[in-house]
Amino acid sequence: MKRREFSLAALGAASALQFPLIRAVHAQSLGTLKMMIPANPGGGWDQTGRALAAAMQAAKVVQSVQFDNKGGAAGTIGLAQFVNAAKGDPHAVLIGGMVMVGGIILNKSPVDLSMVTPIARLTSEYEVIVVPANSPHKTMGDLVKAFKADPGKVAWGGGSAGGTDHILIGLIAKAVGADPAKINYVPFKGGGEAIAAIVGGHVAAGVSGLGEFAEHIEAGRMRALAVSSPERLEGIPTLKEQGIDVVLGNWRGIFAAPGITAAQRDALIAAVRTATESAAWKDTLARLGWDAWFLAGDDFKKFLDDDVKRIGAIIDSLGLKK
Repeated sequence: MKRREFSLAALGAASALQFPLIRAVHAQSLGTLKMMIPANPGGGWDQTGRALAAAMQAAKVVQSVQFDNKGGAAGTIGLAQFVNAAKGDPHAVLIGGMVMVGGIILNKSPVDLSMVTPIARLTSEYEVIVVPANSPHKTMGDLVKAFKADPGKVAWGGGSAGGTDHILIGLIAKAVGADPAKINYVPFKGGGEAIAAIVGGHVAAGVSGLGEFAEHIEAGRMRALAVSSPERLEGIPTLKEQGIDVVLGNWRGIFAAPGITAAQRDALIAAVRTATESAAWKDTLARLGWDAWFLAGDDFKKFLDDDVKRIGAIIDSLGLKK
């Protein structure tokens, strides 16, 4: 499949105008960075964190990066460890995103994203609904028909409960007149586990970012039925064109430890910005089909506060709380 190409020059220029004070901080090497990825290897957060780390090293804003994968509970296990262990450490960062916002709500987590320091929103990615290659469901209509007939018999595999994948299935259920509370949702701690379950036929369908499933779709191990974008991606039909009025994107970002200084925060923002303007990062976006959606510092914090309210309202409306 041919990957999308992105026009990033204009976005970079706009960002430079939007954040003049932060851009004035020169991106110098931060030495060794300690990156908490609150998910098992193979998933979207893991891809994001490792791709960003590679871009930061290529841009020489860090010398090395140490990774700590700690999956479970929509990232809240890793988040709790990060909040408790990294306080005041200017070299510690956490990868997270929309999935974590929903997981915090559903898991009634004692820690949340107000306890860390927002650095930058990085990307947005649309979701894809897939089935195993040998599935009897040839179209999204086939899958919806089976789901409406007996919701319990259609197991949907995805990321943590309350995350983007779960929310998308809830929105689909609501749009087709099914009860979201009857969704048989099987959460996985990492992308590798979800892929194995889908390819092995242990779930009827799977949901994730397009980049995570792309190689398996290309190899014929999965059949893509729909994307959650407003227009087709890689030739995959949208939910909307198949009569399901749903569009949903998934954002990912990076956070720093609690209790760091404003100068330390701005140094991290400058380093991340430099990395995201590099050829290495732009190549990653094109290869994985991610949209650049950079937003830094206080503006990212405002977006985050608004998104927590938005996701909470969606979860309430869909009856996903147990």
